Amino acid sequence: MAAAGSAAVSGAGTPVAGLTGRDLFAEGLLEFLRPAVQQLDSHVHAVRESQVELREQIDNLATELCRINEDQKVALDLDPYVKKLLNARRRVVLVNNILQNAQERLRRLNHSVAKETARRRAMLDSGVYPPGSPSK
Repeated sequence: MAAAGSAAVSGAGTPVAGLTGRDLFAEGLLEFLRPAVQQLDSHVHAVRESQVELREQIDNLATELCRINEDQKVALDLDPYVKKLLNARRRVVLVNNILQNAQERLRRLNHSVAKETARRRAMLDSGVYPPGSPSK
């Protein structure tokens, strides 16, 4: 275990003086989770893009099936298939909305964490410590 007077090192490799164990843990946890959060965000974005493309393809296919159904001289009942496609489209839109909400919550959380980290760094740099924290 490190001594209480030892200097801490930030994620950028620069020494940070005056951090408590709790602050060090929070900073380390943030640096540890940041790549995973960024990767998750990029995957969610990619899934949303693919779902938009899938929704467009479903719409095109449904339109094409309706056109084929109208042009056919022999009565083919394509309505059940069109309904299935529209149901699949509805589910894709629903999942896309859920992903969009989750991504927005993740973005807000990331913003809050970055804001709090910047606030704490500014406090450390200025030498102002909140009540109850150890002073220099």
